[in-house]
Amino acid sequence: MKSMRFRYPAAAGLAALGLAATVAFDARAQPFPYGRELLLDVNPMRGSKKVPSLDIGNGGAAEIELWCNTAKAQLVVAGNTITIVLGPTSARTCAPEVMRADDDLVAALNQVMTWRMDNAALVLTGAPGARPLRFRIQTN
Repeated sequence: MKSMRFRYPAAAGLAALGLAATVAFDARAQPFPYGRELLLDVNPMRGSKKVPSLDIGNGGAAEIELWCNTAKAQLVVAGNTITIVLGPTSARTCAPEVMRADDDLVAALNQVMTWRMDNAALVLTGAPGARPLRFRIQTN
């Protein structure tokens, strides 16, 4: 066996590269997390334990818990592209900074164009320069 290691180092290197390429391909090929509840990867606002969540049904129907309000949505996924069609939003009244945070999150969701899985997180990205939204899959 020792002589094989020295006789075919290029084959071993190619095999290692092939394994690395397979691992990278598999990471990109993770399926969209239909039927899952995800939490926005942020700290709660001061004085609260709540963070926004995204509950995605098997057909792409979703309920989004914002900082204050709730929105219904439909997620349309094709390859690595995604369109989020936001429906009606509840009309709760909260503190002005919380309402602004809701508006900012809705604006960011309206700009989302692509998705990818990063370990146990759904990363939604929009226009170049826009900050991605990272939603962690609930594990409990």
